[in-house]
Amino acid sequence: MKVFAIGSITNPPTPEQQQQIMPKEVPDTLRLYLDGKIEQFWFRQDRVGVIFLMSVESVEDARSAVDKLPLTEGGFMTFDLIPVGPLAPLARLIQSK
Repeated sequence: MKVFAIGSITNPPTPEQQQQIMPKEVPDTLRLYLDGKIEQFWFRQDRVGVIFLMSVESVEDARSAVDKLPLTEGGFMTFDLIPVGPLAPLARLIQSK
């Protein structure tokens, strides 16, 4: 299943905290990408945060993955998880009459 994981920084880390966390955050995120759980990722333009398109077994699987990221574990970031699928109403356009 596909899940959009929309992350927002809710408690900005201090520069000192960033120096400690980011060297772990980046490799952990890349591991999720290399494991196939994150298909695409973007940096948000409207606020500080990220958006991941995830390919997972369930929303709970997505939650488990993003909850283990250092920024989330440290209480600096939260994620909204939105399951998505094909645009089903388009089927009406191709049904035989």
